[in-house]
Amino acid sequence: MKTIKFYIISILIIILGDSNVVAQNQKQNNVSTKTESFKVWGKCESCKARIEKAAKVDGVNNAVWDIKTKILTITYSPSKVNSDKVQKNIAAAGHDTEKYKADDKVYNALPDCCHYERKE
Repeated sequence: MKTIKFYIISILIIILGDSNVVAQNQKQNNVSTKTESFKVWGKCESCKARIEKAAKVDGVNNAVWDIKTKILTITYSPSKVNSDKVQKNIAAAGHDTEKYKADDKVYNALPDCCHYERKE
């Protein structure tokens, strides 16, 4: 009888221990998201479309740019991407951000309606 109790207790410990490991692994695999906002220069609906498209790199779930405030709000997975990578991609598309300035050639290639006043 003691042997049967021992086996039952051992099996319960193994099962419970495995379920804790599975739960911990699921917690680590759940991707948390972060929301961040920063300024991106542009002027019009074409700029809005270009900025939001450039911001949607792998790991970015949502990107919305406000024409009036010039603020881009992104929701992203920090385990896949960071704000710097997003801002660099936006600058590569021709729009200055708080941290990165677009290359002059790329900026000059934008449609005339998209030329905003640039900081020196």
